Amino acid sequence: MDPYQELEGRWKALRGRADLQVREVACVGVARTLLCVELGPIDAPAVALSAGIHGDEPAGIWTLLDLVEQGELDTRFSYRLWPCTNPTGLVSGTRASAEGVDLNRTFGRGGTSPEARAILTANRDRKFLASLDLHEDRDAAGFYAYEYGTGTLAKAIIEALDRRALPVQALEREYDLGVPLPAEAMQLERGCVRVDPVREGEALSGFSYSLAMLRRGVPHVLTLEAAGLASPEQRRRMLREAVLTVLARLHLDDLSPVTD
Repeated sequence: MDPYQELEGRWKALRGRADLQVREVACVGVARTLLCVELGPIDAPAVALSAGIHGDEPAGIWTLLDLVEQGELDTRFSYRLWPCTNPTGLVSGTRASAEGVDLNRTFGRGGTSPEARAILTANRDRKFLASLDLHEDRDAAGFYAYEYGTGTLAKAIIEALDRRALPVQALEREYDLGVPLPAEAMQLERGCVRVDPVREGEALSGFSYSLAMLRRGVPHVLTLEAAGLASPEQRRRMLREAVLTVLARLHLDDLSPVTD
């Protein structure tokens, strides 16, 4: 059984839960679908969780499944989960899709890949309080996050990881983030990268998922990067802790529901 078949089977096995719906969203023009999971009351503030846009970064995919199977997500929110946004990449263990495309550069102009178009179209029916996209950085020895705006959610994550003795990336100036931006367009802190979204959009060959969510007006947008040099178990622990910390912080900040 390939990893996507296993993932799909485990998600579909959860369909009996009263608070959860699992559906498949068609990718127009190619013979594939994406899993889309709805969890929690529709009138609660909505959080978008996604993973697997790079097929060689599987930790986030299994972290999201763990969180739902074990009932760990805060029930004061509703969730839209995209458990694996690059199924063909997961099967082949490659960063790109079967067409050789880095999907995380295809979220501009309504979506320039079948996967991005499917996600952007489906997401039009909801407004989100927060968006978390789960990744891994294969060269990182510790966790870090991209946080847009002036929020403090990344700081809360780093504090939580420190308490659990999980490694955090120092992000010295010489660390290569792989982002084609000048140093003055990025503010680097321990475990956190703050990027000018306008300059990022101009510099990249296309829009990322997180940039697309930011453009939609989502107040809290983070890209979470687990340490690729850590063990698979540690990577999942980092991402789990990051997600749960953000949800706890959103609740502590007493943020009101987002409505249409």
